[in-house]
Amino acid sequence: MRLSRTASWFLLAFGVWSWFIWVSFVRNLWKNGSGLAFDAAGDPTSYFWVHLTLAVTSFLLGTAVGLLGLRSVLALRRESRTERAVGTDSTDGTDGRDRADRPDAGTSA
Repeated sequence: MRLSRTASWFLLAFGVWSWFIWVSFVRNLWKNGSGLAFDAAGDPTSYFWVHLTLAVTSFLLGTAVGLLGLRSVLALRRESRTERAVGTDSTDGTDGRDRADRPDAGTSA
């Protein structure tokens, strides 16, 4: 599957956002002094464990989404560099190949 440049950058930005948000959330959870995250003895409560699990899961999913975006951005850059080196221009709606060489050559619209 090929992603657009906009979708690729969105996924990458989402991954960076996830790192920022969920690392900040866990840091704040760890410093929680309201009595929700830790009981009077200083032991973690079920609130702490549930929210830590949610944060770690969201952090891992955000990392995976961000990596998909990063791989797609890098692939688009490599493709763009290759097109410039070969001298093809994809701005005209073609990919630089003759009509007979394209995968849809035998089909009619």
